[in-house]
Amino acid sequence: MTTWHERMTDWHKSTYTHWEENACVEVGGLPGLVGIRDTKQWALPDETRPILVLPAASFAALIDHLGR
Repeated sequence: MTTWHERMTDWHKSTYTHWEENACVEVGGLPGLVGIRDTKQWALPDETRPILVLPAASFAALIDHLGR
């Protein structure tokens, strides 16, 4: 069984990354879906590392709401 980590591509860190504390999130994609994961959990095995997976339209609505 493939994991979301294997299926999602183009993972990239937020531009608001705080490098000293590694306090940021990464966003990855899959057609029609967006994955969000915490960089502080990089050492966890992919099978247990949580990813919040949203439909792309829901992610866009979240970003729009946060930008207000």
